[in-house]
Parts: sequence; structure tokens; C-alpha cells
Amino acid sequence: MKKLFPVLALLIVAAVVLTGCKAAATEAPEPTEVPVPAYIACQVSDTGGTDDKSFNQYAWVGMENAEDEFGADIRFLESTGEADYEPNLNAFIEEGCDLIFGVGFLLNDATTAAATANSDVSFVGIDHWSQDLPNYLGSFYNIYEGTMLAGYLAAGMTETGIVGVYAGINIPPVTAFSDGFYLGIQAYNEAHGTDVKLEGWDPVAQDGLFTGDFFDTDKGRTMTEALLDAGADIIMPVAGPVGAGSLAVFEERDAGLLVGVDTDWSAFYPDQAQYVLASAMKRMDLVVYDAIVASIDGTFEGGNFTGTLENGRVGMTVGSAWADNIPADLMAEIEALAADIISGDVSAVFAREE
Repeated sequence: MKKLFPVLALLIVAAVVLTGCKAAATEAPEPTEVPVPAYIACQVSDTGGTDDKSFNQYAWVGMENAEDEFGADIRFLESTGEADYEPNLNAFIEEGCDLIFGVGFLLNDATTAAATANSDVSFVGIDHWSQDLPNYLGSFYNIYEGTMLAGYLAAGMTETGIVGVYAGINIPPVTAFSDGFYLGIQAYNEAHGTDVKLEGWDPVAQDGLFTGDFFDTDKGRTMTEALLDAGADIIMPVAGPVGAGSLAVFEERDAGLLVGVDTDWSAFYPDQAQYVLASAMKRMDLVVYDAIVASIDGTFEGGNFTGTLENGRVGMTVGSAWADNIPADLMAEIEALAADIISGDVSAVFAREE
């Protein structure tokens, strides 16, 4: 028996070793495939984030729709000023973004430079033009077509005969709102023999009330109070989230109506929807989404896209609280005006003397 103990010990040790080897072999992780990187779409904004309830947020909606539909990896960087444009664009280039959006007219130069230096990356400009680059799609919007309808509506709904407008910065995508608004008021006056006046914008001088930025709601309050005191009862703030200052004043005074810009303000400000008569819409969400689809399926091309009433990328929507309170004959006139703009029978472009 004594001779058997060493033999048994050796057998036990061998069994343990073999069992351990089998366990190790069983527990070894199986090789896994390297995940394919998600499609990456990136957005650089001017001042204002994805929650500004205006221009930037509506562009971001298009990104979110692409995320839901295709599983796109979407990213955002907010610029606090001009010094951030180039670094933000370059950061996204370094991150390997497949498509980069420069949102806002003031990013034009920086986006053009980035697209020129990085031909393997696709870019889209929102409210600015591409300079014949195959990897850069510019987009602009004939928003004056939408605001001409809004001006006609405001002229038909004002009780004081005075309509107001103020804006953020004096740049073409902004002043286009005011030009169309003015023309809509004039079209109503001509059709009805009225004399509704516009305060805050001189289309001939191309000058008016400007806050100088797109973020200071206190300036929006000041502008709104001045326009209300001058007799205006309907006001269009063309200044992004600055317009929230207008809604605050309307609520405090329980007086005045707003024409929103870029988005449906009755949807973005539901608690103050009673003060939102209508909104002039820029369907940037659709343009952003369409560009991502084209990039994913390989049909993306540089060039320029123009949003119009005809292609549905600009328009006017009546506020949710007012949908059933606009006279039917006035809405019929607005629908006829829209058809005339689309057909070319009526021009929404303010004619300037050479």
C-alpha cells in the first residue's frame, strides 16, 4: 500500500492539471469581429446650442432623425464666436466625421477653407454657399417667400394698423425675413386699400432695429416694449432665441402677438402658444436629413441648394392656438398668394433701385 501512495498522488496531480487545462480552454474568449464604425455626422453651430428653440435646434432635429433612421453617430460643437469656427471644424475633421455641417451664415469662410483643405471629407453649409467644391454642398433659403405670406397675415390680423419687426445682425439671411414681411404687408394694403405700416425695418435703406446678437433676450424685451409702445400689436423677431424676450413681454402685458422664425414657435414654446400667431419656416431639418441620406448612399454632391415654397423647404405655418381663428377668406387669399409666388406671377423679392 505504501508504494501506491506516490502513484496515486501523481495521478491526482495529473488529473488536476488536465482539468485546469480543459477549464482554461473552455473559458478562453472566442475571437470577436471588430465593429464597423458608425456613420458619423457632425454639426458646428454659431452661437446657440441644440436647445435654442430656433435655428440651431431645428438643424439638429434633422441630425436626430438620421440617428433614429440609420443609427448615425451624431455630434455637436457650439461656437461662442468667430475664433471657434476653425478649431471646431478641425476637431471634427480629426474625429473622422463623414459629413460636417457648418450652421449659420457667419461660418461660410471657415467652412470653405476646411472643405478646400480636406477633399476627402464632405461638408454642408446651412445659410451659406459653396464655392464650386465637389465635397461642399451649400444651402440657402428663399425665406422672403414665407415671410411675405406672414406679412400678409399680420396685415390682415392687426387691430392697430401697425406691425413691428426687429432682428439680430444685419446679414442677408436675416434681412431677407424683413424684406418679405414688408412686401406681404404692402400686398395686403394693395388688395384691401388699407395703410398698415411696418415699424423696425426700412427696405430701401436696408436698415432697422437690430440687437447685434442672437442670444440676449433682454434686448428682445427692450425692442418689443419699444415696438408695442409705438403701437405695434404683431411683432416678428428675427433673432433666434432673443425672441423669447418678446414672448415674455406679451405674457406680462397680456397683449401682442408674435410671428416666429425658422421653426414653429407654437410647438417650441407651447406654454405661450396663445401669443404665437404664425411662424415663417425654414425646413433645415429636411435639408440636413437629406444631405446625410445622400452621403450614406453615396450620391452626395457638392453645389448649392435653394429652399423655396415650391420644394417645401420654406413656408408659413399658423400657430396651434390660432389655427381655427384666422378668417377663412384671409387664409384663402394667403393660399392664392402662395400659388402666385410659386408660379412667378408675384415676386417676393424686394426690388432695389440700381
